[in-house]
Amino acid sequence: MTLPRLAYLTGEYPRASDTFIQREVAALRALGHEVLTCSIRRTGAEHLVGPEQRAEHARTFNVLNAAKHPLRLIRAHLRFLRSPRRYLGALWLAARTAPPGLKARLFQLFYFLEAGVLAARLQDEGVDHLHNHIAKASCTVAMLASRLSGIPFSFTIHGPDIFFEPHHWRIDVKAREAKFVSCISHFCRSQLMSFAATQDWDKLHIVHCGVDPARYDAAPAHEGKELLFVGRLAAVKGVPILLQALVTLRQTHPDLRLTLIGDGPDRRALEQQAKTLGVDDLAAFVGYKSQSEVAEALATTDLFVLPSFAEGVPVVLMEAMAAQVPVVTTRIAGVPELVEDETSGLLVPPGDVDALAHALGALLADPGRRRRMGVAGRGKVATEFAIATEAAKLSALFCTSSMAEPETPEPKAAA
Repeated sequence: MTLPRLAYLTGEYPRASDTFIQREVAALRALGHEVLTCSIRRTGAEHLVGPEQRAEHARTFNVLNAAKHPLRLIRAHLRFLRSPRRYLGALWLAARTAPPGLKARLFQLFYFLEAGVLAARLQDEGVDHLHNHIAKASCTVAMLASRLSGIPFSFTIHGPDIFFEPHHWRIDVKAREAKFVSCISHFCRSQLMSFAATQDWDKLHIVHCGVDPARYDAAPAHEGKELLFVGRLAAVKGVPILLQALVTLRQTHPDLRLTLIGDGPDRRALEQQAKTLGVDDLAAFVGYKSQSEVAEALATTDLFVLPSFAEGVPVVLMEAMAAQVPVVTTRIAGVPELVEDETSGLLVPPGDVDALAHALGALLADPGRRRRMGVAGRGKVATEFAIATEAAKLSALFCTSSMAEPETPEPKAAA
């Protein structure tokens, strides 16, 4: 049977910090789906850090750019005005889900205009189902485009920030309008259940983000004292706590080194903090790297650290564990569903410098324990967080929502 033709929409695609979406798209294509990728905004050049990102960027439909052409915008909305009831229903949905305030309502109008352009493109491309990642503004556009076009939509909800403003983003209405919602963890599903109507709970499915374990086959030796952090350099990632922990750690492990892969609004402040603390000789800020470069870094590191204050289920932890690197991270949100404390890594309270330094020090001093944790972590990811398995779950949901017979297709051979 023919699998449904899909469209994927996010605010910016592709991005170096959201490679899990790119990986999911690739896995669905390997299963036989055609996937049209769509992005509201044009991705910044700093995110196009490898050939994979550049290739995806070149083939992605940019909604905002298209909507800036007056004739294209007018033609799209005239198309849907031929069905006045549907058009006015979508407009009313936009109005009643707009956050309070003049500026917010103006933005909601922009989302409606963008939705018309997106909906027209989806119809022209013969799309059967629209899926959104990150349930904020781009999901509002997806919901309205679905109403205008009649094409069903779904979304993946991650957290944590969406749950900071659930009423602003009307995740209750989005859950009601969607054919299904993909929740990245049980914790995430429970948070959405706090706001969605009980009759919509059956729509909420656990589908993990995932990685390809085969990409991380080169296991590190765990004989050195190399630490690795990968993530956006923003307050939520807790990097200041990590830099403070280095002050304590260097007393007993003067030969340790920390590499920080990533960029963000706090980079300059963090580099200055490292100098102020006197650990700038231990910490190397190297900016964004491609997926291949991150895999290479994982193959040569001994310990992965992520001291975040808020997370969903970080894909970068999956990558580290797939590479047989033990992890030290915080006991928050859905993280314990991935990292088993004392088995594949160590979990510490968020914001606790002493606890973080103690956990890192304990593993730095014990290469054998690191190797055992690395093997356990690889097994966990291969069993529960493999992208091929998770993409097959999504494929079955797409088939069901598109009125096709659900199936779990076999991946195509790699080209």
